[in-house]
Amino acid sequence: MEFFCYHRDRPGSLPLRRELREEHWSYMDRYAKEMIARGPTLAADGDTPTGSVHIVDLPDPAAARAFAFDEPNHQAGVYRDVLLRRWRNTLGRTMWDFPGGRTGGNRYLVLGFGAGQAADLAVPSDRDGLIAYGPLLSDDGDTWLGTAALVRAPDPDTARTILTRDRYDDIEVHNWQSGGRPS
Repeated sequence: MEFFCYHRDRPGSLPLRRELREEHWSYMDRYAKEMIARGPTLAADGDTPTGSVHIVDLPDPAAARAFAFDEPNHQAGVYRDVLLRRWRNTLGRTMWDFPGGRTGGNRYLVLGFGAGQAADLAVPSDRDGLIAYGPLLSDDGDTWLGTAALVRAPDPDTARTILTRDRYDDIEVHNWQSGGRPS
């Protein structure tokens, strides 16, 4: 089962985040084989972390909750909240398989929150900028709650167009970069 996890940073937590960097990476190293995508969201300056995205393939919702809430930054109070949802990898690849590579171009996390009839279930026809794409689902996988995408695009407004605007209660666009331990 695939899960989308987005930890949002608590204001003022950057020094603690930096202090826990190695603990965070060591924790994530344990999930390397299960990782579909990962990386920080960033403030407008392109440098200051505002959150952390992890898309992982885990056995069940209990394992996903353990992954999200046992994470060292979460345990220490770096994060203010956690969005954890079932997710479906409609592209069938990881960020490491993305033809555009790990660097180059502006990258964004696009989150569309909705209810009711599902929207944007099919992969958009223009896949060139899609790094990861899929629906956000309830724990049982039966109820559509939105869509999450990692995209390469020239700007946030272009990234937002990956989703059908009038089908969502809210759409968020965050600067994002591929993450992981530096090589």
